[in-house]
Amino acid sequence: MSWTGPCALTALRLAAQKIQELEALCSPAVVDLGLELLGIEYAPSSHRSVLRIYIDAEGRHVTLDDCTAVSREVSALLDVNDPIQGNYVLEVSSPGFDRPLFKPAHFERFIGQQAKIALHLPQEGRRRFSAAIRGVEGAEVLVEQDGKIFRLSHDNIAKARLVPDYSVIGQGEGVEVDAEQVEASIYDDPDAKPAPRRPGRGR
Repeated sequence: MSWTGPCALTALRLAAQKIQELEALCSPAVVDLGLELLGIEYAPSSHRSVLRIYIDAEGRHVTLDDCTAVSREVSALLDVNDPIQGNYVLEVSSPGFDRPLFKPAHFERFIGQQAKIALHLPQEGRRRFSAAIRGVEGAEVLVEQDGKIFRLSHDNIAKARLVPDYSVIGQGEGVEVDAEQVEASIYDDPDAKPAPRRPGRGR
């Protein structure tokens, strides 16, 4: 599909509606477990769709038990309501260090920090940004890259994640971080073939 013109806009609206439908279905079950539904990523596919749910816990880290409990409750809801056609995989995840940003309030919370952002439709000739979050005004997210402020429509943001500051989160000196992996994490295509393993990385 070419992401230009009316067809692209229609596809974006349909995708947004499906995510809203899934959030409305799943959020009450997550809240009942004392957790927060941060957001949902849904990647439809004729082969195998992927439904990824991000959860958070106030004042503590998300545990494996939290993810297991959410997975159990959401799976039951999906089985009953059947909102996804065909085969799919359900994944439940904590935010992680490269925290996903789904809502304007998420960007506002992390003003001043760096984020990797991918757009649905190009803006000023580019679809990817590695920029500092400078503010939120209504439905627009303000970011700064290369000394220039860009006003990004929130509806046009496909994916966004914080860039982890490992010096702050306790990786410590002497610990190597795979910067390529961090940068690529928000652009992964669930239908793409796995990349060849690089020599020296082990199994």
